[in-house]
Amino acid sequence: MKSFFKELFQYNTQANQELIEVLSKTSGDTIKQSTKLLSHILNAHQRWNDKFLPQAALFSPWEMHQVQTLAEIDKKNMEQSMRILEEVALDQPVSYTTSNGQAFHNSARDILFHIIHHSNYHRAQIATEFRQNGLEPVMSDYIFYKMRTQ
Repeated sequence: MKSFFKELFQYNTQANQELIEVLSKTSGDTIKQSTKLLSHILNAHQRWNDKFLPQAALFSPWEMHQVQTLAEIDKKNMEQSMRILEEVALDQPVSYTTSNGQAFHNSARDILFHIIHHSNYHRAQIATEFRQNGLEPVMSDYIFYKMRTQ
């Protein structure tokens, strides 16, 4: 199961990196909203990683980054997620407090899956933003990733 999660995080990073590349070559209002959403994806990923590897939160959930900094943030998130997968049992319970102070307990597996699902959710919003502005969205579906990597 851990190998499957590693593959999911590789997919997630590849999808983010492809999107970052496109955003770096795009201008106009689309880039602002899409960069805001992608910044949120990366910020949330970092904050969820922090539930396992506690450190001071680097970013607030909706802090916006410059497009030029996104690739490095994404890379660090990936490295941390891989470290978590090496060090933490998937069924390990994780206790944490949300940004609004609410206490929760979930398994490591559920939190790691949430990171991937959350990223997909917001990448779909970015794809919609692209289409609404006459741009071709990045193909970030998992099955397309699988087709390209086989």
